[in-house]
This record gives sequence, C-alpha cells and structure tokens, in this order.
Amino acid sequence: MAFRFDHVTAFGSERAAFRGGLRLALGVPVIALGASYLGFGALVRESGLGLWHGLFSSATTFALPGQVLLVELYALGATLAVMALAVGLSGTRLLPMTMSLVPQLRRPGVPPWRLYLAAHFIAVTGWAMSMRVAPRLPAEERLAFFTGFTLALWLSVILCTAVGFHLPGALPERVTLALLFLNPLYFLLLFLTDLSQRARTLALLFGALLGPPLFLVEADWSLLFAGFLGGSAAFLLGGRWR
Repeated sequence: MAFRFDHVTAFGSERAAFRGGLRLALGVPVIALGASYLGFGALVRESGLGLWHGLFSSATTFALPGQVLLVELYALGATLAVMALAVGLSGTRLLPMTMSLVPQLRRPGVPPWRLYLAAHFIAVTGWAMSMRVAPRLPAEERLAFFTGFTLALWLSVILCTAVGFHLPGALPERVTLALLFLNPLYFLLLFLTDLSQRARTLALLFGALLGPPLFLVEADWSLLFAGFLGGSAAFLLGGRWR
C-alpha cells in the first residue's frame, strides 16, 4: 500500500522519520524526477559531453533547470562566464526556498554542518514536500524526514542520468526531450493539491495568465518576468488579506 503523508503528525523517532521520508520518496516523486533525469542524461550525450560530466553535474548541482542550461550553453559554444552567469541566475530561486525551509529543520543541538549539508539537497521537489510535512512533525524528526526524502531523490537522479545517457537511439528524440518536462509538471500538480494558501494560489494564477502574453512580447525573458511579476503581486495581495 502506498505511503500516505496527509495526516502524519509524528513518526516516533528520528530513525522512523528517516525511513518515512525514504518511503514517501520511493513512489511518484522518484518516478517523476527520475524520468526527467533520463531526458537530461540523453541531452548530455547528444551535446557531446561524457557520462562523468552528467554524473558530476547531477551529484553536485541537483537542480535540473540549471543543469539543462549548462549543457545547452555548452553545446552552443558559450563562454565559461556566460554559462556561470546563466546557471547562477537559475540557482537564485533556491535561495528563498532555503531561507524558508532551514528554519523548519533547525533545532537546538543540531551541529551547523548538518544544516549546511541539508541545504545542498534543497531542490523544488524536496522543498515542496518538506514544507507540507515538516511543520506537522516534532522538531527532532524534521531534519531526519527531509534527509531520507531527499537522499532517495538524489541517488535516483544520479542513477537515471547514467541510464538516460545510453537512451539516444533507443527512444525518439522528442520522447527523451519530453521527459525533461515531467518534473515541472509534477511540481505544479503537487501545489494544486493544496491551494489553502491564497498567495500560492494567486502566484500560480498570475504566472499562468502573464506567461503567454509576455512570451509574445519578449520570448527570452518572459519566464523570468512572469515569475517575478506574478509572484510579487501574489505576495502583496496575500499580505493584505492576512
């Protein structure tokens, strides 16, 4: 039977919380994220990079948009400075995630190095799920739950990168590229299951409405502008309602 987290309030121990995080990840989260990294592995090979490049990227970056940017810019012959700037801008989205989640994981007695290590594993899927489950858990179980959940994801993306590297020729190119979009779709559906927060609902709505017209005006910057304008408007309106 699938592990359910909707009504979890405590696991009983840190070890049980770690196992609970593992069990929750070994389902739809691993399938959705792993499928996307199959596409990333195929993209790495088609761009002329080696397998170890893809594995090193997945192990150290663990953020698919930045990894895709890096590989595509390399294939286009971009300079190192341009690639570093693009990946850095893509990674700025992880800063507010870290600032909002780490206080949930921090507690007296936890050495700072454990929090710094946990911050490396903060990505969209792990952050979204932990922000839903961790506040309901006792403080001493939150970090263990997050570690178990994200460790399973991290190991799966490394494995799927290697498998995806050998996919070109086995699957049509359009299929391997489509796999890259499964994780953002899963992330969107994850948010749609919990729309009790007005600011979150408004952010999704404003982003969906602003995206198409901004794309017609300026395709290269439309995603950035839609996210910034839609998120800012949702934050301001959500604050007024509160």
